Formats: sequence, C-alpha cells, structure tokens
Amino acid sequence: MTEASRRYALVTGANKGIGYGICKKLASSGVMVVLTARNEKRGLDAVESLKELGLSDFVVFHQLDVTDPISVSSLVEFIKIQFGKLDILVNNAGVAGGIVNGENVVKMVRGEISDWNLALRQTYELGRKNFMPNEWVRGVFDDIKNVTNEKLGEVLREFLKDYKEGALETKNWPTFVSGYTMAKAALNSYTRLLALKLPRFRINCLCPDFVKTDINEMKGFLSIDEGAECPVNLALLPDDGPSGQFFLHDEVISY
Repeated sequence: MTEASRRYALVTGANKGIGYGICKKLASSGVMVVLTARNEKRGLDAVESLKELGLSDFVVFHQLDVTDPISVSSLVEFIKIQFGKLDILVNNAGVAGGIVNGENVVKMVRGEISDWNLALRQTYELGRKNFMPNEWVRGVFDDIKNVTNEKLGEVLREFLKDYKEGALETKNWPTFVSGYTMAKAALNSYTRLLALKLPRFRINCLCPDFVKTDINEMKGFLSIDEGAECPVNLALLPDDGPSGQFFLHDEVISY
C-alpha cells in the first residue's frame, strides 16, 4: 500500500467499548486509526492493547475532549501535520445524561419492570453535557431542506432552559433519558443536514443496538465486536454508497 492510497480514520471516545472495537476492526482492515479519548492514560493503554494484537503500524493516540474547542483544535493540527488528510470520522463519544442502573436496564428490556426512572437517574448537570433538541419540535427536524444550525441551536437552548427549570413534562419534552434522547435526535437531524450539504461524502448515523458496555454495566446482549460491525461497515462504504441514512444491523430504518 502506498502512502497516497492509505486511508486515515479518527474515532472519538475510543479507549473502551464500541469505540475501541471500531478502532480494532478498522486497523485490522489496514486503515490508519487515530484513537482518541479524554483521558490520556486510558487512551494510551488502549493503544498499547491494540499494539499487542499486532496492530502497531495502524493505530496512534491523540487526546480529545469533544466539548473543549482547544482540544479539538489541537487534534485538527495533528491530523494536518501528520497525515494531511482524513478519510473517515466516527463520532462515537457521548455521555448518558444520567446515572445508569445496568440490572434495571435489562429488566426493562425484558419487561420485568416498567419504570424507566429505576434504570437511569437523570441530573441537569449530566444532561447539560449533551446538546439536544426535542420531539416536541419534530417539525424542525423533519423539514430537513430548511433546517439550519441556528434552528437546531434554538431548540437545544429551549430544551436546556426547560430542563433546568424542571418543566420537561409540562412543556411536552420526553421525561426519560431526556438528555441522551434529545442529543441523539439532534445528531440524527444534523447527520441528514450534512449529507445534503456535502454530497461528496458518505454521512450516516446508526444504532449499534444493546451492546455490553460500561454505560449499561455490561448488561447488553451483543459483544463489543458485534456492536462495532455496523459502524465499521458504514465507515468503509464505497464512494457511491448510501448517505443521510439511519442504520441498525446494516439495514436502513426510519428516523
């Protein structure tokens, strides 16, 4: 493989879980991967574990906190200087928006309990770390040809205002895992927006399904490798592959 033909990927939130699994699969496919994490030690440890698998030539670490503009700028400069291009971006980093009880999550999935508040305790401070909109403004998301960053930002600010004031239910916002749910809804809308604006790129979003990760205290049904399959398949799409779609298990599903 020549240097010009080599592909470069960046994976956020990749020191463990699905992000780590994505790095492993991409590196195993011959893609040069920049594994990122907020915590430098954990990120470096993750890279070392991949090197022990024989992937030394295909993975490097760089610190990244996606909420910190200075951290983001530092990573951009690193990519420019080291590689001069970036072929693949996997936006995996995120927070739950609350405190998860893994046992009760499984019970919810199995239908043994019905109160989601037993599975996840929300806090405003945790919810604020996700920039999320609301189903109550579904019209904004569905009008994809006219949606803008400004409109999305307006929705997110209104959501956070009502969240802080304890008015989620009275203002018709979802009341369970609101931060996480709204963050994903906003991300889905932004994915479609980018796909329309940048037709030369393949830009998609996905649900990895219920994977065994720290966020659910390893109570999921799928392994990390299984959860990483769909993201990696999308990352390796050909130039004429689908864009602006939402996937589950490599199948397009409705937003």
